[in-house]
Amino acid sequence: MKKNIIITLLLAVALSSCGEYNKLLKSTNYEYKYEAAKNYFAKGKYNRAATLLNELITILKGTDKAEESLYMLAMSYYNQKDYSTAAQTFITYCNTYPRGTFAELASYYAGKALYLDTPEARLDQSGTYTAIQQLQKFMEYYPGSSHKQDAQQMIFDLQDKLVLKDFLAAKLYYDLGNYLGNNYESAVITAQNALKDYPYTHHREELSILILRAKHEMAQNSIEEKKQERFRETVDEYYAFKNEFPNSKHIKEAGKIFDSASKEIKD
Repeated sequence: MKKNIIITLLLAVALSSCGEYNKLLKSTNYEYKYEAAKNYFAKGKYNRAATLLNELITILKGTDKAEESLYMLAMSYYNQKDYSTAAQTFITYCNTYPRGTFAELASYYAGKALYLDTPEARLDQSGTYTAIQQLQKFMEYYPGSSHKQDAQQMIFDLQDKLVLKDFLAAKLYYDLGNYLGNNYESAVITAQNALKDYPYTHHREELSILILRAKHEMAQNSIEEKKQERFRETVDEYYAFKNEFPNSKHIKEAGKIFDSASKEIKD
């Protein structure tokens, strides 16, 4: 106890200046460094805490301080918004200490760090799939966690990002029209697959009106043998849209498409 009090008093003086911090980096008193790292962490000086903890992780391996050190290092990266490194460190903690004191929090923050590190919808979404997998793993391992609802919301957000990417792809096909092929059909297929995979997405209405637009364009640009069938499909799509979104901001546009398609259908 007396020894710990002395260390604490020394830290109060040593950590007050940049010069003393540089001396601390060169020190071989690892217990002193460990307490200093904890002190920096508690004060929100995460960069300094991470620098010290990075050195101590290997040295403290096998001791009673190793587990806490690894978790603090992960949190230091997280609080510096280095989410990629934080996620990797949290996952390392989970693999090393699956029943550890901080296992639940480490699993949760691994998922949250991956969530915060995901790219915008236009870019490759492999990181988004990884984040979803980690969050689902957290919910499976800790079904009673107080963070469960937050994790579920993050999964919904990430799924919406995947749907948005599909929507942007479908819209691109639609905008390309008949350039180098029937891109309207590709727009329909891409949008329909997105709705099938994520039926509760917030982008459902936008995907649905895009399908209606694309089917109408496809019908108008079809060869004579296929026009009637495709105009009928357009009318069917209109009714499906109207039934699901009767108050849609696109309802007038949908009505115009219906009128146009209906006039083309021969009894």
